[in-house]
Amino acid sequence: MTATHSEPIVDGATPTAPGTTGGTSAPGTRRTGAEALVATLERVGVEHIFGLPGGAVLPLYDALYGAEGIRHILVRHEQGAGHAAEGYAMATGRVGVCMATSGPGATNLVTPLANAYMDSTPMVAITGNVASSAIGSDAFQEADIRSISMPVTKHSFLVTRPEEIAATVASAFHLARSGRPGPVLVDVTKDALTAIADESLLQLPMPGYRAPAQPAPEEVRDAVELMLGASRPVLYVGGGTVHAGASEELRTLAELTGIPVVTTLMARGAFPDSHPQHMGMPGMHGSVSGVATLQKSDLIISLGARFDDRVTGAKSTFAPGATIIHADIDPAEIGKNFPTAVGLVGDARATIAELSSEWIRRTSAGAAPDYDAWVARCQEWKRRYPLGYEAPPSGALAPQYVIERLGRLVGPDAVYASGVGQHQMWASQYVGYERPRHWINSGGLGTMGYAVPAAMGAKVALPDTTVWAIDGDGCFQMTNQELATCAVEGIPIKVAVINNAALGMVKQWQALFYSERFSASQLPSKQVPDFVGLAQALGCVGLRCDTPEDVDRTIEAAMEVDDQPVVVDFRVCKDAMVWPMVPAGTSNDDIQHARDLTPDFGEDE
Repeated sequence: MTATHSEPIVDGATPTAPGTTGGTSAPGTRRTGAEALVATLERVGVEHIFGLPGGAVLPLYDALYGAEGIRHILVRHEQGAGHAAEGYAMATGRVGVCMATSGPGATNLVTPLANAYMDSTPMVAITGNVASSAIGSDAFQEADIRSISMPVTKHSFLVTRPEEIAATVASAFHLARSGRPGPVLVDVTKDALTAIADESLLQLPMPGYRAPAQPAPEEVRDAVELMLGASRPVLYVGGGTVHAGASEELRTLAELTGIPVVTTLMARGAFPDSHPQHMGMPGMHGSVSGVATLQKSDLIISLGARFDDRVTGAKSTFAPGATIIHADIDPAEIGKNFPTAVGLVGDARATIAELSSEWIRRTSAGAAPDYDAWVARCQEWKRRYPLGYEAPPSGALAPQYVIERLGRLVGPDAVYASGVGQHQMWASQYVGYERPRHWINSGGLGTMGYAVPAAMGAKVALPDTTVWAIDGDGCFQMTNQELATCAVEGIPIKVAVINNAALGMVKQWQALFYSERFSASQLPSKQVPDFVGLAQALGCVGLRCDTPEDVDRTIEAAMEVDDQPVVVDFRVCKDAMVWPMVPAGTSNDDIQHARDLTPDFGEDE
């Protein structure tokens, strides 16, 4: 995904050159490695850490004790710490920070690291390890977390000398935030944390790491040449535009050219849903208009997207008449999944701005192309195939209605975090997103249990913003213990549990593709546990709603509580399905906008 590289390595502190700690103590200053680490965190602007202590990392926790300016939030599980750091980062663009001890503490961070890696989320994970002399001896709680995490991080450091701690941590923040953002692990041995170091020795250069800034001018010219010659272009917008802070530049380019826009699951809010040029979300559960606009285009301008299989469907039939312009900060993405006519390697904000400037230069001397017929065709798909859902049995509560009303009553200024499954898709479809960083979800990895801790992290980062977690009853039972963290730490998130007594998306696939053999997908029909009672036991307000008439009233009651976490158990219809749908591995041309209903895209012109 594309992202800006031009931000400083620090969050809220004075920028420093890559490979230095910046603002180091006077020459000759001596302190423990743990004290140097905490001092570096303060210098790079860290304000919040989500973590759980243990033996190997206790020296660091001791140094953290009483540290001014850093708030440590004690989670109930290390996975919660990692997802909270992700939510913090996704809501702000700043680097999220989590901390754990060696062995099982560190390995519990692997899922959040993998999740952050897939979604290009800037995060630094700090772990303690056994003493360097014990590495390789199968010591108590020893795990080679550097090797374990290498495939799912931008970089993993093992630090065994106190002199290297501060510069390594500063480098980790630079790596996490610059270029294509992502997670970085810093594993520090216990003896390095306890030993004394002279800070005047702290240097750690980072040779060879140079994130691209501007795309090549000739490639920009070639891209605009293709845009001017196209009849059916589309702006295919991915999460990289959000990471780059490029939403305003994207809107400028779209309005200059008049080209229709589709936004992926990770880019919801990068372009306003209410904008007339927005055709919706493409992909397996995208809108018909979003899918059709891509499928029938003759030119795809991909901005910070990676042509994920959930967007393209069967590769052999994806947008068969389209030429591709691919803009991304990661050169490895260019042409990885589809042949690319023009590759634009650079920061998304700069790339989009350059495309706009070149468009203005080229069209000021002559007429701009006329896309009116194409836009009208896209708008007709949007009008003819709106999102919709079947009415549930009389008196039953439709999950889509719950989420639609939540979005309407709470509004676009709130942050919405979701788990994974049916409720995630409904949340992406039925809440209107008007600006970036108001939609937080696990896109690439699809991690159940993500919503509650991610919402917690977002609320810590944005205490004056309303934050709702939209979760399924299956996902909720994986990480709901972090509600205790929220209650104790005064983090008043709100959770809407879409409770259909099932692992909903698994059950949907079993219904459609496995002859309704519901193997291990149905949760107890007697609604165990009692989510209202569980919420209260964890120090939260618990509410329940099971009729359409009570939905608005229940949401409003939850909104009135601002000093405690709130959990609302929405007991919804058990058989609702997510539509539209492109079955995995099939052509986007076969999208069903409802069961057994396939839209007609019409013939290519």
